[in-house]
Amino acid sequence: METRLLEQFVAVADEGTVTRAAERLWAAQSTVSAGIASLERTFGVRLFDRTGRQLVLTTAGEDLLPHARAVLQSLDRMQDLATATDAELRGRVRLGIFTSMDVVDLIGVLRTFRERHPLVAVELMTSPSGTTGLVQDLTSGRLDLAYCGLPVVPAGITVEPLREMPFRAFVATDHPLAGRASVSLAELADEPFIDTAHGFGNRVILDQALERLGIRRRIVAEMNDMPAVVRFATAGLGVGVVPDSGAAHEGVAIDLDDEVDPLRVGLAMRTTPVPNRATQALAQDIVAARR
Repeated sequence: METRLLEQFVAVADEGTVTRAAERLWAAQSTVSAGIASLERTFGVRLFDRTGRQLVLTTAGEDLLPHARAVLQSLDRMQDLATATDAELRGRVRLGIFTSMDVVDLIGVLRTFRERHPLVAVELMTSPSGTTGLVQDLTSGRLDLAYCGLPVVPAGITVEPLREMPFRAFVATDHPLAGRASVSLAELADEPFIDTAHGFGNRVILDQALERLGIRRRIVAEMNDMPAVVRFATAGLGVGVVPDSGAAHEGVAIDLDDEVDPLRVGLAMRTTPVPNRATQALAQDIVAARR
C-alpha cells in the first residue's frame, strides 16, 4: 500500500471534503478521489458517507483512521531518525496560529527557518473556534504545534510561554466612561458587549471571571479575532473587554478594577508521540523569538 493513499485518507478525514484535502496535499481532486476509492477497494469497506457537501467517516473509517495516523507517524519517525544533521532536516510541520494577533515575529522566524532547513515544509493553519479548536486539532494529531491561550490544557500537552497580555475595557472616546482610569465589570454589566466567539482563550477567561462575580452581560456582536473587537468597540458600537495587545487604536483603553487573569499565550506541543526533530527545531525558534 502506498503511503500517499494513507495521507489522502487522513487529509479527507481531517478536512471533510476532497476539495480541501486536495488543496492541503497540493494534489488534483481527481487524484485524491481515486486514492480513496483505491483504499476502499483494498479494504473492502466504504470509508466515507456523503452528507450534503461534507464527507463523514463511516464506522469502518473511524476504526481505521487512528491506525493510518500511526503508520504515517511511524514513517515520519523513521525518516527523522535517519537524518544525520540539522542541515538535513526534512518533513512537514503543521503550525496552528492566530489570524490577526502578533504573538512573536512569526514571519521573521519562518523566513530564517526556511533558509536553515529548506527541506522542511511548514504549513500554517487556523481554527474558527480559536485556541480551543487549535488545541483540539493538536490533540487529535492534525497539528504538530499550536498557539494556545487556554488557562487549562488537556493531559499530554505542554505549553511554553510566549506572551502575556492584561485585560482592559475598550470604549469610544465619547463614551461616558472614557475619562475613567479604571472601571469594574459590574459597572459595565448593562453595556452592550462585543467579544470574540466561544472557544477563544480570552473569551474563556472573561466568561469565568464574570461567572465568578455573578455578572450577566448582553453580547451584541461576536468576532473571530480580538483586533476586530477593539475596532468595533472603539467605534462606539459597544464595549470590549479583551487582552491589550498594545496595537494602536482610536478609542480609550481602561484598566479593570476586578482581578481577571491575563491572557497567557504559549506554544503548545504534544508529549507523545515524541515530536520529530523538525517540529522541535521550529518550536525552539518560535520560543527564542518571544518578547
